[in-house]
Amino acid sequence: MYVLIVPASTPFVLLAAVMGLSWWEDRILSAPSAEPVNAPAEAPLAPAASAQLAELPFVETALTREAAGR
Repeated sequence: MYVLIVPASTPFVLLAAVMGLSWWEDRILSAPSAEPVNAPAEAPLAPAASAQLAELPFVETALTREAAGR
């Protein structure tokens, strides 16, 4: 009977270990930041100019040209 307990409890033990490590990482390892709280955030990345995509041909046109080339 005890032989069945170990395989059945293994997923729960692994889940508890992962959750414990996650808590430890969040609470213990995260050191307070050295930057002041009111420090300006980095500027968000924005594209310099909006790129326009070339207009794609319709599917029927592409299939017709491919069939005509054969």
